[in-house]
Amino acid sequence: MFLDRDGTLNVEVDHLHRVEDLVLIPGSAQAVARLNARDIPVVVVTNQSGIGRGRFSWKAYGAVMARLGEELARAGAHLDAAYAAPHHPEGQGEYRHPDHPDRKPNPGMLRRAAEEHGLDLSASWMIGDKVLDLEAGRNAGCRVALVRTGYGATQDASLADFVAEDLAEAVDRILAGA
Repeated sequence: MFLDRDGTLNVEVDHLHRVEDLVLIPGSAQAVARLNARDIPVVVVTNQSGIGRGRFSWKAYGAVMARLGEELARAGAHLDAAYAAPHHPEGQGEYRHPDHPDRKPNPGMLRRAAEEHGLDLSASWMIGDKVLDLEAGRNAGCRVALVRTGYGATQDASLADFVAEDLAEAVDRILAGA
């Protein structure tokens, strides 16, 4: 199970980089715990252009991810891996890239995770709140679900295998055989 982070697991905050701004979307930690209970690997794949554009550091990103891990653990949940793409056309230095293979909608992060963790992309799902999440999933060969949290309320759902109100509903539908 591939998940976008901001707007899917946690409340959307423009360039989230302060741990005190991390708020999980209700039910998201429990949804991850249901996947964990079935031994389904859960991998976050997230664009983090704020790093590439110098708005915050890898250290700040790491602190937010550590807090996310703590919040998930309170519900008996965990992530198996997380991948971040700092690249952006307006990035600085090595992160300035017009179309980096890792930056969603490109499938680089998903493909790398599949290779490093022995995952079958054709049996995997990508859940996110933006069309670019769906495109990344499709480009990697996954099925895709759009959640209406974050930016999802205003996104075109035509690429989605289905649309759910939130991550909890999406996971329930997938586990039920969506």
